[in-house]
Amino acid sequence: MDNYIKNRYDFVFLYDVKDGNPNGDPDFDNQPRIDFETREGLVSDVCIKRKVRNYIQLKNEAGELDASKYGIFIRQGNILNDIINSVKKNADNDEKKGRMNMCDKYFDIRTFGAVLSTGESLGVVRGPVQFVFSRSVDAIDSRTHSITRCCVVDNADSTTFGNKSTVSYGLYRMPGFVSAFDGEKCHFTEEDLSLLWESLKNAFENDHSAARGEMNARALVVFKHESKLGNARSAQLFDLVKVEKKDGVEFPRSFEDYIVSVDKEHVPAGVSVEEMI
Repeated sequence: MDNYIKNRYDFVFLYDVKDGNPNGDPDFDNQPRIDFETREGLVSDVCIKRKVRNYIQLKNEAGELDASKYGIFIRQGNILNDIINSVKKNADNDEKKGRMNMCDKYFDIRTFGAVLSTGESLGVVRGPVQFVFSRSVDAIDSRTHSITRCCVVDNADSTTFGNKSTVSYGLYRMPGFVSAFDGEKCHFTEEDLSLLWESLKNAFENDHSAARGEMNARALVVFKHESKLGNARSAQLFDLVKVEKKDGVEFPRSFEDYIVSVDKEHVPAGVSVEEMI
């Protein structure tokens, strides 16, 4: 029997940034994304998916995974239409067969889904794992800093000033969902699910840069439903994860300024909870 996931999952992922830019907005000079009404920071779902993809790719390069099953479709250097067209041809132009071959070969397709209709169409894959935008627990302080350089690019270049933007400190919260129904359709296995949790826990460990030097995964709270359909509403479960500032803290500057707790006494029947970090 295939080892596809049989349970629905909901989860909360907490991570923080200190003196860095977790997700610059290209429409605003790469400044940290922000809700301009509440001043809460935002990070796109695509940004965190990229961290997961990069981690899986690194494990492939280290020889720790079977590259024929854990390839990454959305990665630098791939010409997507060439891949789609080749897979469809090898599947005797059978769209469904080609689509499932893509799911079996690429971890990110059977996890997050993909639009495979840009070349010789293989349709669309709806992945079982859905991330949404992360939002900071409190308002963030975003600043732009001027920087200088001591050399020029060419004789016509007289620019010596630039800038970079940082968040002094922000603790971000990302809800997520895993559908057993879509998992079965995409051949998403229990091993894939374990690898997803591992990827989130290590999302920032091999992604350090001057702008993201102090980004860290802080908590991963997973709610497992007994059934495929689910035994409770997602919002009901997410409300059980409490993130509160400690007494006397007005402007948080570290994870230690918060108390994170899970109200396990009110976890609904048919749901189990696990804290993975």
